[in-house]
Amino acid sequence: MPRIKAATVAEHRSMQRAALLDAARDLLAQGGISAVTFSAMAERAGLARSSVYEYFKTKGDVVEALAVEDFPAAVNDIRGVMLAQPTPERQIAAYVRRQLELVSQPGHRNLLALSALELDGSARDRIRSAHSLLVDLVVGALRRLGHSDARATAAALQGAIDGAAKRIDAGADPNATIEATLTLILFGVRGARRRLS
Repeated sequence: MPRIKAATVAEHRSMQRAALLDAARDLLAQGGISAVTFSAMAERAGLARSSVYEYFKTKGDVVEALAVEDFPAAVNDIRGVMLAQPTPERQIAAYVRRQLELVSQPGHRNLLALSALELDGSARDRIRSAHSLLVDLVVGALRRLGHSDARATAAALQGAIDGAAKRIDAGADPNATIEATLTLILFGVRGARRRLS
């Protein structure tokens, strides 16, 4: 009998934590990091505010938990889209496009659009670490194109994507922003489009 009770308590706690993280995702999607407050999370999850403190000590803890749960799925999604492309150029285009599509989905502002500068402490480190998983995806394609310091190039490329994500998050037209970002990344500041190999 005590084992059943312990399992029930553990399941209950797991369900409450999941409900709080779902609430945090919704708040992040709707209002950015500033909307993710313990009061709002508790209200949305139907729990007492004091319950949130049983699971998370700070907002940074919430973001860390979301990064652990959500970034791997996003990275796998982007990797899958890239692997479906036949050339390094097309893989890079897929890398750029898919990240910005994910950011621009209605009600789906996710951790891809979240800047580490908005956080502090270990949450910042966790987001940076998660973002490095994204950068790792494109390094191989850049090496195949002849970039001698592919990691530095990938970081610069990711910076352009992050800037575009912030524009989309601020209300810029997603399609126009995606196309402008792709043109800059693939064809340079002259903006002259040519056929991708």
